Amino acid sequence: MASLESSSNPPPPTLEGGIPAHPGAILVVDDHDLLRLGVRALVQAQSASTGASIEVFEAGSVADALALYAKHRESIRLVLLDLALPDTHGLSGLAEFRLRYPSARIVVLSGTGSTSLAQGAVALGASAFLPKSADLKEVVGFIRACGLLEPGASGISPPATVPKALGGYAESAQASAWQELTPRQMQVLQWVLEGKANKEIAQLANLSEGTVKNHVSTILLLFGVRSRAQLISSLR
Repeated sequence: MASLESSSNPPPPTLEGGIPAHPGAILVVDDHDLLRLGVRALVQAQSASTGASIEVFEAGSVADALALYAKHRESIRLVLLDLALPDTHGLSGLAEFRLRYPSARIVVLSGTGSTSLAQGAVALGASAFLPKSADLKEVVGFIRACGLLEPGASGISPPATVPKALGGYAESAQASAWQELTPRQMQVLQWVLEGKANKEIAQLANLSEGTVKNHVSTILLLFGVRSRAQLISSLR
């Protein structure tokens, strides 16, 4: 598990009344050092050219990211969250973040352009779904669109986006399925994606196996699949 990291920039200047003169901070969550460093370098280069001062926090797992966000949530205005982390499966990392911090603005980074992942991410409240195959400048472009690279900007919320090839997601059955999941079903789904059997899930959740079976059946029905294998395949 990667250790928590944060930039060593000096404290940002303040305006009259102690109001921060910088637009906020960004949290980059990815287990690849090069991607985190790339985003940091581009963001800081762009912010320097506009006179803004922006801090970049880094984490290599969801656990580390949640700890950092809890500590700095007053300043973090955007989370760039990779889906393929050591402690996540499919959209479980995004789901956990949204359950803990529903007001967080999150942009999902994914190594795949999977339609189901894009649909699920947006349905769970992600502000955007950006494939990692895209130029990192596109990520910085979205950050700029949020108003985070302009001194004193109040920040705006660009419309939720997915790759152009993934149109029509809002009306899809999978998007609806993600929206209908209860917090308990979301938790059960995460364990299913981890490959745990009903008996294991029952012990972890302190539920009866019958209750777990009912949850799993409901999840399969919502996603329109007939088996755990199909469910796992469609959400990864």
